[in-house]
Amino acid sequence: MFKILIVIGALFLIGFIIWWFLIPRPQKAVTARTDVNHLQNVTVKVDGGYRPSTVVVYQGKPAQITFNRIDPSSCLEQVVFPDWGISEYLPEKKEHPIKIDTSKAGEYQYACGMNMFHGKVIVKKERK
Repeated sequence: MFKILIVIGALFLIGFIIWWFLIPRPQKAVTARTDVNHLQNVTVKVDGGYRPSTVVVYQGKPAQITFNRIDPSSCLEQVVFPDWGISEYLPEKKEHPIKIDTSKAGEYQYACGMNMFHGKVIVKKERK
């Protein structure tokens, strides 16, 4: 009987790990707001991942993502945008703006330094 409980517990733990790390959770994309200087900006909370994990900006207009890292884990202390060659340290409990390239429309991935947590920037052509 004890062995059966151990097997059931192990299967539950394996299922939980697969759900937590491999199954994407749906999140709404957030469109950056434009300030009086025509700079697009969105704040991303870094706490057990990136919230929101998908950011939308418009092509050809200056933009930045302001990361606010709450999580003290070492994994989330760095953010990497491989397509733009950006790799920056995110100080804990401080806002850290990162300017992004909006010259070309497309989807650009970013991740923590250990590539465990992911996000995406969508650069859209502006509707006319």
